[in-house]
Amino acid sequence: MTIDTTADLKAEAARIRFYIADHWLWFLGLGLLLALAGAAAIAFPFFSTVAAKIALGWLLLFTGVINVVHAFATRGWRAFGHNLIVGLLFAATGAYLAFFPLTGIITLTILLAALFILEGYLELMMALRLQPDAGWFWVLLSGILAIGTGIMIGLGLPDSSTWVLGLLTGINLLASGLSFIFLAVFGRSAGKRHIEQTA
Repeated sequence: MTIDTTADLKAEAARIRFYIADHWLWFLGLGLLLALAGAAAIAFPFFSTVAAKIALGWLLLFTGVINVVHAFATRGWRAFGHNLIVGLLFAATGAYLAFFPLTGIITLTILLAALFILEGYLELMMALRLQPDAGWFWVLLSGILAIGTGIMIGLGLPDSSTWVLGLLTGINLLASGLSFIFLAVFGRSAGKRHIEQTA
């Protein structure tokens, strides 16, 4: 059973490598686009903060509308009222974020700081449970950095609210873009090696 599973995993990994090698140009284009968008977001953090807030608003608004439609489509179900209220809350929050772009940024930043601190706390607890297994120190370090980031964002309020969302969005886009670029480069190299070996 283990041999079959290992063979399946190797076959799946090979299929992924061949797919990337065949479509490396698309991966490269997507990576460059994301990296450029990330660099622009980092260069202009206030505008990217507002853009990220509007995008989140539209996402929540869309989710709320879908929930409301689903609630009315399943009116006979006992959870109709719950689904309707959740949908309306999502839609109202999304509309507020999307149509009033310069309001609510401080609240979002506070939530983001709290999220970093909570994530860091959970990673610290995980590191203490993992100790002394290999890698526990890196989990501990990640937790400390997350808590430190959350505290720095919180202490920087209200000034940090004008740039932190945009900066983090930019860093995320840039990191994603670079990962796609590296995938494209290595995928192209792997594809060339495969052609040379089969020739």
